[in-house]
Amino acid sequence: MVTFELPWPPSVNHYYRHVGPRTLISRAGREFRERVARILAGQGLSPAQGRLAVTIEVYPPDRRRRDIDNLLKAVLDACQHGGAFPDDSRIVWLLIHRTQVVRGGRVVVTIRNLANGQQPPNDTAIWSASMN
Repeated sequence: MVTFELPWPPSVNHYYRHVGPRTLISRAGREFRERVARILAGQGLSPAQGRLAVTIEVYPPDRRRRDIDNLLKAVLDACQHGGAFPDDSRIVWLLIHRTQVVRGGRVVVTIRNLANGQQPPNDTAIWSASMN
């Protein structure tokens, strides 16, 4: 199991831009991916192999209403780009959870390699007081 903290990502609404018929990753999206790659390189992570369980804790920067699922694409793509796993199609279990507001916002990603006998969090871990 590995856990790391990342900066607040752009939402999927700002992650892409359209240029004619093409869809490209926006400047904000590219900058986020590069920041994540630097963070992961600094931690010396080896790419997780096999079937993966991923938990993402979302600490929004303010109390505005947000669809937290709009953050998934940027976070998972940046983790893949940064070498946390070779392909996000390896993720077979995914949980995203909003927590308290923190200045600037952040996300905490936990990756469990199910091939190594690790299990996804059980109901007790998901609904514990620390995650509410």
